[in-house]
Amino acid sequence: MFTKEDGDAYHPEVASRFFRQAVKRAVLPEVRLHDLRHTHATLALRAGIPPRSSVSASGTRPSRSRSIAYSHAIPARQEEAAAKIVGLVFES
Repeated sequence: MFTKEDGDAYHPEVASRFFRQAVKRAVLPEVRLHDLRHTHATLALRAGIPPRSSVSASGTRPSRSRSIAYSHAIPARQEEAAAKIVGLVFES
């Protein structure tokens, strides 16, 4: 969620519009902001990160029982997942 300085939420289209403009300025292929979640999930699976960890990091809400069972491990797993994904994004 993106917020204004006063804490009010922007309409979701505002973030999407800014993202489209940034993609265009960077001369990148057209991609939707939401598609980045799918890219993250794909790269996470390619890096060998368990789907449950990937789901937590992408912001999708796992079932309540999974949230409780894995809540103690999420910060460490997300950090490891992020480092692996950065490595995949920047590998040449």
